[in-house]
Amino acid sequence: MNHADKIIQALETEKTAQQLNWLYGAGGAVLESQKARYAALIRRHAEIFGERADLQLVSAPGRTEIGGNHTDHNNGRVLAAAVNLDALCAVTPREDMTVRFHSEGYEPIEVDLSDLSVRPEEQGTTKALIRGVAAGMQQNGYRIGGFDAAVTSTVAGGSGLSSSAALEVMLTGVFDSLYNRFDMPYVLRAQISQMAENRYFGKPSGLLDQMASAAGGLVTVDFRDNDKPEVEPLSYDFASRGYALVVVATGGSHANLTDQYAAIPAEMKQVAACFGKQVLRGVTTDQLTAGLAFLRQTVSDRAIMRAVHFILENDRVPEQVAALKEDRIDDFLQLIIDSGRSSYMYLQNVFADNRDQSLSLALCLAEMMLKGKGAWRIHGGGFAGTTLNFVPLDMVEPFVDMMNRAFGEHACSVLNIRPTGAARIELNS
Repeated sequence: MNHADKIIQALETEKTAQQLNWLYGAGGAVLESQKARYAALIRRHAEIFGERADLQLVSAPGRTEIGGNHTDHNNGRVLAAAVNLDALCAVTPREDMTVRFHSEGYEPIEVDLSDLSVRPEEQGTTKALIRGVAAGMQQNGYRIGGFDAAVTSTVAGGSGLSSSAALEVMLTGVFDSLYNRFDMPYVLRAQISQMAENRYFGKPSGLLDQMASAAGGLVTVDFRDNDKPEVEPLSYDFASRGYALVVVATGGSHANLTDQYAAIPAEMKQVAACFGKQVLRGVTTDQLTAGLAFLRQTVSDRAIMRAVHFILENDRVPEQVAALKEDRIDDFLQLIIDSGRSSYMYLQNVFADNRDQSLSLALCLAEMMLKGKGAWRIHGGGFAGTTLNFVPLDMVEPFVDMMNRAFGEHACSVLNIRPTGAARIELNS
């Protein structure tokens, strides 16, 4: 029996089955589909790179943003969760500093880690993320080295579930597993991942996506101090209260939208500067209204409305957390709707071009079906991508059917919350 077959055989052990159920959700069908997915990836690694006994499997989840839309980059609060969709890597170490990276559906790439400087020509590419994560690991005292990786992901690019954060956190797990002890604190995983996305990839994201992916579970995070974010794990079973989390991918692409995303934190910080601050955290609505005459002469009206959104949304997150802790699900759902309306009206991140209002249509359809029964809102960065919906369990099938008819056969993802961030799958038989 060759090495690949022996590793695939280890997928059948009870210990591995328990770990897969823990990561992806219980159920025979889920387990069998994941074992088939893992086996295919292991075989693909062997086909590309040859048989290796030292192969490892590393996974990192996508995330869903539940509360705190565009608050993290101005030191705000968020409510988020890791989900049971992931970036998965079959990987073996190399004796040099070369990374060979074969991601399913993409052209293979190669990166030389002997040079970890920022390369402007790599901005917006996976090469930039690999180089950036390696640099962040090394700067924080972790060993790095080359590797051969076959990668697959159920966190589709443009799905609004942060495929980039899943990839970045997975890469921290790869270096940590191959060359260190796989015990990196999840806050540091998130910070290294964000640095790679900001400095190397060229996208000025906050820390929400990476923190949710790295921490796992349902968490609320206060970014009052970005160097020491305050993370509180939460426990809430939406299914037992009769609701499923359904993300609807409307088919819009995030490509070429970096300027739209970058304008949101930039405009918020323009308003903050009017009050002598670098970020909006700490500015109040009373201060905004008192300074309106000066603000309107200094910044755009949209910047003022985006500042209003930040302040209201930042205050809304602890209300959402309290509603969950006190099991006030109806109040929680209303707060989700309020958040969505604020994003639509004040933050204005539902569409970038009025010729493509797919997200607007998805929100319209959701309100028609779920009003008085569930909740709906923009999900993640916005402008393209997805909506988040809390759908009563007895309405999931008709809701998914309607959205799939509108946006394509596989537009909907019914999510489970994943209890952990980066994971190394143990394959000892």
